[in-house]
Amino acid sequence: MPIPLRSSDDAAAVAEPVAVVAAGVLPWRRRENALEVLLIHRDRYDDWSWPKGKLDAGESIPECAVREVREEVGLDVALGLPLPAIRYEVKSGPKVVYYWAALVDGQRVVPDGDEVDAVKWVSVAAARRMLTSPSDQEPLDALERASEEGDLETLPFVVVRHAKAKPRSTWTKEEGERPLAATGQRQAIAVANVLEAWSPSKVVSSPWTRCVQTVSPYLMRKNMGVKLANSLTEHAAERKPAKTMKQIIKQLDKQVCVAICTHRPVLPYALEVLASRCAPGIKKFLPSANPYLDPGSMIVAQQSKTSWRIVSVEVIAPFGD
Repeated sequence: MPIPLRSSDDAAAVAEPVAVVAAGVLPWRRRENALEVLLIHRDRYDDWSWPKGKLDAGESIPECAVREVREEVGLDVALGLPLPAIRYEVKSGPKVVYYWAALVDGQRVVPDGDEVDAVKWVSVAAARRMLTSPSDQEPLDALERASEEGDLETLPFVVVRHAKAKPRSTWTKEEGERPLAATGQRQAIAVANVLEAWSPSKVVSSPWTRCVQTVSPYLMRKNMGVKLANSLTEHAAERKPAKTMKQIIKQLDKQVCVAICTHRPVLPYALEVLASRCAPGIKKFLPSANPYLDPGSMIVAQQSKTSWRIVSVEVIAPFGD
């Protein structure tokens, strides 16, 4: 199970070994300019907490967070700002819960009636009084701080390295036609599963076969088209890096949730653009050493809708074989 590297997390909280890994969401909204969060009550434990739960077999941590909030309170959310993971002891050993903020706009909350018997939208102050576990205060603190700084409402920008391709040494045709290996085809399905946690509404890809094949499962699932950008190929980046960076900047400035799929040699240019947009203290969380990302992995950079600076970075490796 790949563990995400997130700018929100204290290293000690997510350090291995871990007996239980879980994920959850802090749903939030504004009513008359007042910030509200959604608490759930679990009859089994008689506690007030956040929607969360343990990973299913073969599931990534972001997928788990989205699934749990859907199952427990009937909300379909896209993950927003990552919030601090919390660590505490359970009978089987250390447990870590990864959290994200998620804006809820107009959806009806429907508790499942099994694990969750009541829900309540409350102010941050009321949430502090109601939360049963002291550890649940930490992600709430971060959510409130982001709100005060104008950085709670964000837009994700996703950079995907294509999944594992057939080896160059065994490929005799055009480099742009080199396809995914069997492992890469399975990775592409995992990439689609993870991308759904952020639900990009636009996908831009290198036109080379291995990149298009990486995003195809997501595109088919969403019934979407793809924009092919020659400037995102390896050859284009080598010959005209300024044009490659211009393309990345263009997509970053779209102010919609965009995912781009490209190659390892292109990643330094994408990272340079992202680094130039980072809020103080965030740049250091970007990958800095070659190969930057493993095949099929991605960077999720959340842009503040107030300042349009990047206020968080996550490196996500989809669950794979």
